[in-house]
Amino acid sequence: MAISNGMAQDSLKLKFWDQPESVHQPRYLGVTGTTVGLFGTAMIGLNEIWYADFPKSKFHFFDDSKEWMQIDKIGHGQASYFQSRWMYHLYRWAGVNNKNATWHGLVGANVLQLGIEVLDGHSAEWGASWSDIGANFSGSILFALQQWEWGEQRISFKYNMVVPVYPNDIKFRTDDLYGTAFMERALKDYNGQTYWLSFNIASFLPDDSYYVPSWLNIAVGYSAEGMLGGFENSWELDNGVMASRYDIERYRQFFISPDVDFTRIPTSRKGVKAALEILNIIKFPAPALEINTKGKVVLHPMYILNFHIPAKY
Repeated sequence: MAISNGMAQDSLKLKFWDQPESVHQPRYLGVTGTTVGLFGTAMIGLNEIWYADFPKSKFHFFDDSKEWMQIDKIGHGQASYFQSRWMYHLYRWAGVNNKNATWHGLVGANVLQLGIEVLDGHSAEWGASWSDIGANFSGSILFALQQWEWGEQRISFKYNMVVPVYPNDIKFRTDDLYGTAFMERALKDYNGQTYWLSFNIASFLPDDSYYVPSWLNIAVGYSAEGMLGGFENSWELDNGVMASRYDIERYRQFFISPDVDFTRIPTSRKGVKAALEILNIIKFPAPALEINTKGKVVLHPMYILNFHIPAKY
């Protein structure tokens, strides 16, 4: 793709939030350089938070497709979706057209996620995962197909995180497994993560359907509870003895809930629009109906609002 000389667009007249009509070289190089720099910083930080305390090995693959009741796989897809989406907007800001900016987002997100697979592949505790790679591609292609077909995102991939408060009799296990710092818990504690596909109602209706607010979404969510290990609730203690808590049931949760597409809230301020684009990663707290594999139906008056909730066991 040819990159035009940014000076030809009279950069002095181009305000920060303005989108150039063609590729603006300084912005394009700035976005690319910043992305590469942030990627390197994120990999260093992730290595310190997640991998530094575990032994290294030669690069290898590991089948983890059945771990964590697939919460980690959905997390990969959601991360890749938003990396694609944000990179798309950055390159649009740099003057790249819709088609090429979508390609930048699609490829860029998968390259970023591939860095995590490299770290996994050199860890003796884990390994690179083909199912992770597939999940990464699924999230980014969800973004790309919508952008190519509709020129907008009618289906958003969202996320909620709470920090479960575990009973004292298993806290030693959860502290060891998920860590104690907030950022560690946000990344590692799959019991506290809920992922949503949020559908914008008005965008699927005829243009004259003025009775539905443009920002109103309906979201379907997935979460899981009771996980004290990747595959099952058993683990090896430091003295080599196996411990287990099979009395704690691992189960899946499915939700339906109203949501807000923050990017469709009317505003004429471009800076506010950019902030709403970032905020749209979060599912708006709202009432939700839960159906779980315990055979129960639960109505949540507000899901999720509190950042610290008791674990349900």
